[in-house]
Amino acid sequence: MAGLWRWRRNPLRRGTDLAEAWLALAALVLIAVAAPAIGWFCGRQVDTALRETVRIQQAERHRVQAVVVSRATERPFLAYDAESTTEHATGGRVVATWHAPDGTARTGTVTAPLRTPHAGDTFPVWADGQGRHVQAPMDTEAAHAHAVLAGIGIAALAVGTVEGGRRLAVWRLVRRRYQRLDQAWAEAGPDWGRTGTGS
Repeated sequence: MAGLWRWRRNPLRRGTDLAEAWLALAALVLIAVAAPAIGWFCGRQVDTALRETVRIQQAERHRVQAVVVSRATERPFLAYDAESTTEHATGGRVVATWHAPDGTARTGTVTAPLRTPHAGDTFPVWADGQGRHVQAPMDTEAAHAHAVLAGIGIAALAVGTVEGGRRLAVWRLVRRRYQRLDQAWAEAGPDWGRTGTGS
């Protein structure tokens, strides 16, 4: 907005001043209109893709009951599940058995949401179509949150790109302005202030 004052009629206004004012207006319009539109469009595309991922995961992953066999002897590893906002592993690692959708028994080391797991305790786990233990499917709220963050990030990137382009263009205008000033000074400077030089 600081460049808009350069539109004022002024005998000292230079062509670069007017160009800077037009750059400021173009950047303002792009930041106010184009950047939010790009962010919204990209956010919608991400939301559509993630909703399809949610649909596929919910169709392919099944919640089954697992039975604790024993406590796991391996060192526990807890990883944050970025796909789900509702279910995170908070219990101890155990060796458990469960059944695949086709009825075959599976055994593996999983995290049980039990404070003190004992042999025979049951708890729910997620398995894919082959019965392998998998993370819980992404939920709709997490997908929507990821899409919103993606849209905001892309809009912010667009704003930064526009502002960076404007600053680069203004920097080049200022350089050109100083080059013209140096050229004019070189032509008038040697005679500046001297008497009898025809000025």
